[in-house]
Amino acid sequence: MVAEQKYPSMQEIKEDFQTLRLLSPAYAGRDGELTAVLQYVYQSVIFSETGKEEFARALVEIAVGEMHHLELLATMIAKLGAPPVYTACPPYPVGYYSASNVNYTKNHRQMLCADICAEENAISSYENILCRIKNAPVAAVISRILEEEKEHLKKFNELLMKLS
Repeated sequence: MVAEQKYPSMQEIKEDFQTLRLLSPAYAGRDGELTAVLQYVYQSVIFSETGKEEFARALVEIAVGEMHHLELLATMIAKLGAPPVYTACPPYPVGYYSASNVNYTKNHRQMLCADICAEENAISSYENILCRIKNAPVAAVISRILEEEKEHLKKFNELLMKLS
């Protein structure tokens, strides 16, 4: 399973503002990892409150994976030369993250459809980053994150099938 594989080392990552600009939206942009973490935790509570504990647990597990991605991106952003503040445009402290990016629907089916869309967007975003990035150590970490995002998409599709 991909989640059990180790991540590549980040020791060789050095200051690189071009790579920093490519990574920042995936970190704290509108459709980035921070939004995924907040959205999946929110949805976990909604599922739990409606008696769907299996769905709630699955969402928390995926949220934890997204938290790890958030931590990895923050570490890389710091190594690339900017403080890992929650903005889509570091090193400038502007355009701070807004929790209004989270989809707050309470309908179970709509939640899972939003999550599938979010994971598809994440996959596309990471693939785009990989096409444009020239920094090999960062690309190795992004490739590893991409594999987990594909697992998340698969899990959300399974959950949607169970819900139907």
